[in-house]
Amino acid sequence: MTTFLLVINLLVALALIGTILIQRSEGGGLGIGSSQGMGSFMTGRGTATLLTRATSVLAGIFMLLCLVLAVMNRGASSGIGGHDILAQPAATTQSASVPAAPAPAAPAPKTIPSH
Repeated sequence: MTTFLLVINLLVALALIGTILIQRSEGGGLGIGSSQGMGSFMTGRGTATLLTRATSVLAGIFMLLCLVLAVMNRGASSGIGGHDILAQPAATTQSASVPAAPAPAAPAPKTIPSH
């Protein structure tokens, strides 16, 4: 079920990106320039309203899917084999039975007799 919702979420996100990118920043709609670019499909204002509504609906669906996925996977990382990246690592202790080996002594430097 989670995989299915993730795929749907991905498709909605791609549709939302596409819908946002084809809008003009001035609100002209479809980014083509004038309303003649679409032929007699819709007027420029009608296209902008359609894209604005589509963006709103897709954003709402995207947010709802994200919330559903978050609630479904809320406890998925806890339990057996769970790993918390924020948890403090366990302190490693050295066993008392193995003493630390002393460092080897450095050999004495040789002096060269001068003539």
